[in-house]
Amino acid sequence: MSLFRVPVWWEPRSSYPLGIHYAGCVRAVILFLALLLQSASLLLAQPADLDAWVARTREQFEVPGIAVAIVKDGRVVLAKGFGVRNLALPGEVDAHTLFGIASNTKAFTAAALAILVDEGKLNWDDPVQKYLPQFQLADPYPSREVTIRDLLSHRTGMGLGAGDLLYWPDTTFSRAQVIAAARYLPLVSSPRSRYAYNNLGYVVAGEVVAAVSGKRWEDFVRERIFAPLGMNETKITSEGLDPQTDNLAVPHSKGWRLEGTLKPIPPTRDAVWAAAAGIKSNVSDLAKWVALQLAGGRLPNGAALFSEKQAAEMWSAQIPIRIPEPIPALKSTRPNFAAYGLGWSLRDYQGRKVVTHTGGLTGMVSLTLLVLEEKLGILVLTNQEETGAFQSIGYHILDHYFGLPPADWISAYIASASKTRREANEKEAKAFAARIPSTRPSLPLASYAKSYTDPWYGKATIEVRDNNLYLRFLGTPSMHGPLEHFHLDTFIVRWQDPTIPDAYVHFSHRIDGGVSGFRMLAISDLADFSFDYQDLHFTAESPSVSAK
Repeated sequence: MSLFRVPVWWEPRSSYPLGIHYAGCVRAVILFLALLLQSASLLLAQPADLDAWVARTREQFEVPGIAVAIVKDGRVVLAKGFGVRNLALPGEVDAHTLFGIASNTKAFTAAALAILVDEGKLNWDDPVQKYLPQFQLADPYPSREVTIRDLLSHRTGMGLGAGDLLYWPDTTFSRAQVIAAARYLPLVSSPRSRYAYNNLGYVVAGEVVAAVSGKRWEDFVRERIFAPLGMNETKITSEGLDPQTDNLAVPHSKGWRLEGTLKPIPPTRDAVWAAAAGIKSNVSDLAKWVALQLAGGRLPNGAALFSEKQAAEMWSAQIPIRIPEPIPALKSTRPNFAAYGLGWSLRDYQGRKVVTHTGGLTGMVSLTLLVLEEKLGILVLTNQEETGAFQSIGYHILDHYFGLPPADWISAYIASASKTRREANEKEAKAFAARIPSTRPSLPLASYAKSYTDPWYGKATIEVRDNNLYLRFLGTPSMHGPLEHFHLDTFIVRWQDPTIPDAYVHFSHRIDGGVSGFRMLAISDLADFSFDYQDLHFTAESPSVSAK
């Protein structure tokens, strides 16, 4: 209904007695004004300049497509798409376009476990080995003591991103192999002493759901969360989705340095680590999920999907997070506290507690923001890798609802990203300037051509191709590329896939002079932490591979 169109029930009826006509008019005026105010409030609920703000964000950060949803006071006041799903194909983003939400999946895994806690089938502080006896870490003590709570709050003692190369980029490993490999990953701390974001903990947590419920994590989440919420369009993993025919946002990348030409890339499958990052959804469905969170776990019909007690537990600080110092333009975003709950990050902004999470896949990043005291939820999904895009939109919407003067978050996040890239490139340049000139490998290239094994990752091979060494990770089809000599017995692998960060490859020798193995390290701080090269320790396992 137009705000300025007089509804038909306001038309005077002269055949009514005067008293009835007058009373009816009064009631009609009251009802009309109520509807007018309600319509106006809905129009004013979102920032008036949001469309223009998103358009500027897309342009400045080169993001092909963005979807945004806002939930306020129990209502979905916005669920809208902007831009295109794929630069190479026609199709606009709308409220039903599927994006990979990546680590925003973790809150679903936490909720699945909360349902089982409510049913008395497990406790947050149960040892993982109670349900998965095969679960082992690198030390017997944490293997016995690590709990479900520890898995969900990233405090198991495993390092930042430890084990991510077991499933990202897409690998041939199974979940059982991934979990079995955990015992070979180096621990960086004792349990519960330090926060270190880790996806492997959620792969394990998904298998706890399966062990307790008797259903695969995927089936449990579909039946116990998606179905009651009416999230009928949401999928798990990219398998079976076709960008040619489905309403699907395709990931886009400019390469791991985020400095090349923006191109569509194939989506990650995410099947093995689905409980950590595998959900594909849209703002229409996710708005229902956000509304559930803001309602303390209650569905629109009043039934509890999970109890308010478990909602509070998931939103409670489990371990503190170090707070970095932002650039001056982002100083107001620096929180007074930061912590991780169960599937959620916790912090404050302008005096309000914010429950949030981000998600990142190759070519696709996303944001969820919840402010309980404002009954406010914000979703931003993008099909590019610039996190400043979703942050700029998220803060712009928060400021509107908090009654704050508008800030130029777009310029601030561009400046922050530029600083990060400049500092990383300067550090890399210093390393290159410090290399020893005019050196060459200590052995003939054929001596390095061998099969190698790492305890947790598995096998890699090096062969000679056209008078150069060529490295291949056998469990990861996309990880292969030539080795470029750096100095002495250190090389740099230049992966053929431009989304995979280059890495140093340093060879060690046996006492008789033969090659014993190699270690790796990302050449740049711009490499995503999930490329955990530093934990790899490949040892030679066979005679030299025949040169080609």
